Amino acid sequence: MNERYSRQQLFAPIGEEGQKKIREKHVVLIGAGALGTGNAEALVRAGIGKLTIIDRDYVEWSNLQRQQLYSEVDAKERLPKAIAAKRRLERINSEVKIDAIVGEADAEQLESLAVEQRPDLLIDATDNFDARMIINDVAYKYGIPWIYGACVGSYGLSYAFIPGRTPCLYCLLETVPQGGLTCDTAGIISPAVQMVVSYQVAEALKVLVEDWAALRGKLVSFDLWTNEYAAIRIDAVKRDDCPTCGHRPSYPFLSYEHQTKTAVLCGRDSVQIRPSSRRQYDVNELASLFRRQGLRAEANPYLVSVSLGAKRLVVFADGRALVHGTKDVNEAKTIYYRYLG
Repeated sequence: MNERYSRQQLFAPIGEEGQKKIREKHVVLIGAGALGTGNAEALVRAGIGKLTIIDRDYVEWSNLQRQQLYSEVDAKERLPKAIAAKRRLERINSEVKIDAIVGEADAEQLESLAVEQRPDLLIDATDNFDARMIINDVAYKYGIPWIYGACVGSYGLSYAFIPGRTPCLYCLLETVPQGGLTCDTAGIISPAVQMVVSYQVAEALKVLVEDWAALRGKLVSFDLWTNEYAAIRIDAVKRDDCPTCGHRPSYPFLSYEHQTKTAVLCGRDSVQIRPSSRRQYDVNELASLFRRQGLRAEANPYLVSVSLGAKRLVVFADGRALVHGTKDVNEAKTIYYRYLG
């Protein structure tokens, strides 16, 4: 018995055979914020074979209250979350292969991973339903289980979607919900994060050891502050005409027109902008260009940050940009095109 995982292997539903299966599996984690860092650390400590982390953002001071892999140094350096997470996780378990992708988990990215690497599980740790609908379409198109998780305030919920066995997210929602509470308006407490992570990781381990009968099969929700809990079966919401899991699927959220090009980010006065076509910047050259214009610019190998009075423009090497200091999409676009064309 491997001493490192001995206590986990003593748990009968996993055992030595289950541990071998965990070691052979590949999980793709979409998002490296509060839920993402919790899931990532638990899976790496459990001995997953390979973990791919996709995240579009970088570490900020406000993350440190609940995003457990990051340090003050990461925030000072504005290190991309995927990179910071990879570095920390490799120090926790050097046996795990960890890939870090600094970028958007869009349809092109996720379909490429699904086709080329055939991951065993997708875990949702995002903060928006546009991304979740893309995950949902990719999962059902390629037959990959995925685990949904969300939390805001003291409230959280989770569900394991299994293609061919359960309804999909589209069946539950029919359309992407607009509005509602976010961590920007309602805040977030770390116990709610940890509770959702616990539900997600428990279901993930069941999938990884292929104990399908042990899956909860219910949508679980809770509010830790008001001491409420619910678990409901959702089998009845499955629709034969669902465009994702119905008899004639079309996977609508994999088409370009359904993918959001701008997004107001959860918890911050910030707007993300994705260019209409993929770009690749040399961030050091871009920083020099900004400095020649009399602007204060700071760069690391992954991004350049430019101060614009009360606003701040952050440009990633893949062409994406964050405009801080506004939630006005049109204002953000004006700043973006003024400096990046």
